[in-house]
Amino acid sequence: MKSAVFTWIIKLTAVIILLQTLYFKFSAADESVSIFSALGIEPFGRIGSGIVELIASVLILIPRTTLLGALIGLGTMAGAILSHILVLGIVVQNDGGVLFILAVITFLCCAVLIFQNKKGIPNLLLFKL
Repeated sequence: MKSAVFTWIIKLTAVIILLQTLYFKFSAADESVSIFSALGIEPFGRIGSGIVELIASVLILIPRTTLLGALIGLGTMAGAILSHILVLGIVVQNDGGVLFILAVITFLCCAVLIFQNKKGIPNLLLFKL
């Protein structure tokens, strides 16, 4: 029982963080436009990453697809973390590093979900009709 509660806390933490950024990405908020412009991938990177994060969120919430969603979320957050480290900096537009910290938290939550579901990794490699 405790394990199930912990898993849902981890899932909801990742999903809430992923979903709360969608408004800013899809509404072309100044901060999002600035970030993706600095990366040279505005607007397609902003909208594309928002779509990927939405898909990852839905997949994480469905028990049967949690592993796939967590893998997608981990990859997306790895990209966000590397973008912060290599291009943007930890602090973006005086946010105190909040976006970076949220990316790290989401990355860690997805890593925990992948670890919990690691037995399912071989099944992801099999193509079944």
